[in-house]
Amino acid sequence: MENLLEVRNLSTTFKTERGIAHAVRFVNFSIKPGETMGLVGESGSGKSVTAKSIMRLIDPVRGQVSGEIILGGRNVLNLKEKEMEHIRGNVVSMIFQDPMTSLNPLIPVGEQIAEMFRFHKQMSKQAARQATLELLRHIAIPSPEKRYSQYPHEFSGGMLQRLMIAIALSCKPQLLIADEPTTALDVTIQAQILRLMKNLQKEFGMAILMITHDLGVVAEVCDKISVMYAGEIVESSDVETIFASPSHPYTLGLMGSIPKLGANEKKLRSIEGAPPDLSLAIKGCAFAERCPFRTATCLEKKPQLQEVKAGHFVSCHHWNELEKEASA
Repeated sequence: MENLLEVRNLSTTFKTERGIAHAVRFVNFSIKPGETMGLVGESGSGKSVTAKSIMRLIDPVRGQVSGEIILGGRNVLNLKEKEMEHIRGNVVSMIFQDPMTSLNPLIPVGEQIAEMFRFHKQMSKQAARQATLELLRHIAIPSPEKRYSQYPHEFSGGMLQRLMIAIALSCKPQLLIADEPTTALDVTIQAQILRLMKNLQKEFGMAILMITHDLGVVAEVCDKISVMYAGEIVESSDVETIFASPSHPYTLGLMGSIPKLGANEKKLRSIEGAPPDLSLAIKGCAFAERCPFRTATCLEKKPQLQEVKAGHFVSCHHWNELEKEASA
């Protein structure tokens, strides 16, 4: 099966007062139709910048994107903005972290969803309203006729996130990018939103790029994982392999910070230190200063992302030592 999305050597930089910040550095990954990939890492690792780069939402005055983003056989970085407007919504859509900042507080939510149908599908006002009501019913919004005319502040956090999903799926895109879609929700609502997304994915046959720092979410909905640190992908494989045999010290640290039930479980481990300043040149491994396995080689020589086992890629000089630690 051909890839729906191929990201090749993606790099995104920003102009800052301290110089050029390399927010994303030579990132590579691919997603097949119907597949769900998790992009994991702590805040500032480059996940959201990667998503916005794919959507062509990086301000060209402040930032610069290079590499290739092949979506449906076309490099979106070579498209004119008018062509990109057609692709956003029809081919790829994005759910942002905070629905309250993504929705216009002065326009009824129904009108905001209907606008997607009018813009992308050239529907009449009445047809767009009917399509919106049907979509609201589809995502289990109660009393859709009443809710159509209400404003964002009249909805709960879970309902707002459902509305964002409705807007993103209004034109049945081939790829949905979900940027921390459940961060501000309680556990019960979070489970409902994830279940809704999985059901809609099966129905529409779309692929999902799930951006999150929550490994529990990844374990529940993703087929494969790419772990980001300091703008780079440091490990990637299928979900089962990553959870059973993490081979990068950063991934191992993320796994160790997950609370587990049971009296005999080990204590939680924290990752000491802080990520590097991305406006400064990084010599050697970006994680070296925080890594308990570092050696002189790590500080001097940058590791390359290599396939250590079939389909399992790791960027670490000492990946084979990590397997012993992970299984200990």
